[in-house]
Amino acid sequence: MSFQRKEYPEEPPGKSFTPEEAKVKVAAYCAYQERCQKEVRERLFDYGLSSQEVEKLITSMILEGFLNEERFAKAYARGRFRLKRWGKLRIKKELKLRMLNDTCINIGLKEIDEQEYWDTLMYLAEKKWLKLGDNDFHKKKNKLYQFLSYKGFESEIIQAALEKFIDNP
Repeated sequence: MSFQRKEYPEEPPGKSFTPEEAKVKVAAYCAYQERCQKEVRERLFDYGLSSQEVEKLITSMILEGFLNEERFAKAYARGRFRLKRWGKLRIKKELKLRMLNDTCINIGLKEIDEQEYWDTLMYLAEKKWLKLGDNDFHKKKNKLYQFLSYKGFESEIIQAALEKFIDNP
């Protein structure tokens, strides 16, 4: 039994916008959620604008208050810490991937309360420790360390948490 194959175009034609139309669309994009310049720049290039038009619109969005890298860094750090329970190292890495400068990144990381950070680390450690079924103590400890390191917590704080957690289960 054979089926007739449907023919699809090579690539769907991309809609290009005028700078005025793109500004309205990107303003709505930024109003919905905090965005960084990299995300907005990519979106504007997707709209078919030239690099000169993109830079002009980015400048306009910054002056009008739609784009603010510090505000983005704060919102991103708070959200990733509270929702995904990421550590500072992972948040910092992700912010660097979004081309934020170190000043903005440090301002964003200051949004994380130290006590809440510690409590989150201990919660994750306890939860993961109970899930690990390995009977070998050292393997279990290494797996827990790797997990917390992957989440982006600093090695010094992981060591302190492991000592406190393992000594007082």
